[in-house]
Amino acid sequence: MQRPLILVTNDDDITAGGIKALIGVAQEFGDVLVVAPDSPQSAQGHAITISQPIFLRESDLHPGTEAYECSGTPVDCVKLAKSVVLNGRTPDLCVSGINHGSNAAINILYSGTMSAAMEASLEGIPSIGFSFLDYRHDADFSACLPYVRQIMKYVLEQGMEVGSLFNVNIPNLPLEEIRGIKVCRQADARWVEEYEKHQDPRGRDYYWLTGRFVNEDPREDTDAHALEAGYVSLVPSGHDLTHLPALERWQALESELQLPDQADVKTGADREQQLEQF
Repeated sequence: MQRPLILVTNDDDITAGGIKALIGVAQEFGDVLVVAPDSPQSAQGHAITISQPIFLRESDLHPGTEAYECSGTPVDCVKLAKSVVLNGRTPDLCVSGINHGSNAAINILYSGTMSAAMEASLEGIPSIGFSFLDYRHDADFSACLPYVRQIMKYVLEQGMEVGSLFNVNIPNLPLEEIRGIKVCRQADARWVEEYEKHQDPRGRDYYWLTGRFVNEDPREDTDAHALEAGYVSLVPSGHDLTHLPALERWQALESELQLPDQADVKTGADREQQLEQF
């Protein structure tokens, strides 16, 4: 029986401790292909490279795997893996991470780790982004491994809905203090940005981004709440950014948004009534 093909990527670069830990688990389940950035690409979101060439070089950093380092973004890595390295062959699973730091709540929008996983899921590949709430470059990922192993095993055996992906965050706790896994929603939390102003040696002003994470979401079924309570959070995620609670209301107001000479445009409700007459 052919072993599954697992694509491994990240945004912390191909030398990061998190990707080394993730490759070790992936090797237990299948044949591993690594395509990862050659330099840190955190907070790149879903950026792709279009105005300069991308370099792809074989790497011997991870013995026992076919590995490449890429000069582009995490999303570039996934695109090149499928279109160039695999020549159109589709991996059975894409795993991204293990990220050094949280990708819970609004962080999913900025995260290169999650954007790489999302790009793979757009191609119909079951995808998981793993993050560990320890930002240190020398973080100890041993407490993450049983949960990474369990979730990867389940997805490989049971599959996943087409077009969806998992955003998994693991608290920075000893293994014996982690209370289990909570399947939850993304918290409605945000970053409050602050910019520190400085001057370079030539007297030119420059700014350095700082800030703080603010979670005012009172719901107890969110990833932020689960992590604070000592659980691994698993958020089934997707690509459709439609705000569903507002959709029906704005469809009913559709006619009010038209230009004056388009006032007879039928709203969603009007169209439903019209169809009921037939």
